[in-house]
Amino acid sequence: MGDPLEILIVVVVAIVSRAVLIRAVGRVTKHALSSADRGDTRAVTVTRLLRSIITGTVWTLALITILAVIGIDVGPILASAGIVGVALGFGAQTLVKDFISGIFLILEDQYGLGDVVTIGTTHGVVDEVALRTTRIRDDQGVLWYIRNGEILTVANHSQNTSWEK
Repeated sequence: MGDPLEILIVVVVAIVSRAVLIRAVGRVTKHALSSADRGDTRAVTVTRLLRSIITGTVWTLALITILAVIGIDVGPILASAGIVGVALGFGAQTLVKDFISGIFLILEDQYGLGDVVTIGTTHGVVDEVALRTTRIRDDQGVLWYIRNGEILTVANHSQNTSWEK
C-alpha cells in the first residue's frame, strides 16, 4: 500500500501542473491568434479545446501514477486500455468522426463563437464550438446541436468577405 503523502504529492503536482499548463496555453494561444482576423473568438475556442485536452491528460497521468504508488501493476491496465481503445475506435466511428471534424473546424477557423452562420438548414449565431458538436442559437432563441461530423457545408456571414473588384 502506498504512502498517503506520496498520493497527496501526486494530486498537488497534478493540480499545479494543470493550472500552469492552462495558463501558459491561454497566453500563447491569445498571443498567437490575436493578430489574426477574429483572433479573440478563435483564441477562446482553441483555448477551451486545449484546456479539455490538458485536463484529461493530467488527470489520467495522475491516476496511473497513484495506482502505481498504491502498488497496482499498471502494465496490464495500460495494455487493456489500448485494446479497449482499438475496440472503441471501431465501434464508435461516428464519435471519432465528430471529434476529428471538430478539431479541423476549430483549427481551420471555419467559424467561431458569435459568428452568424448557416449550416444545412440551420441559421443562427454560434453559441459554442466543441469537439463533438456545434451549438447554434437561431433568431427564435432555439438552441440547435449539430454533430461536427454531419457538417458538410458552412456559410459564415461574419467573416469579412468582399466582392469588390
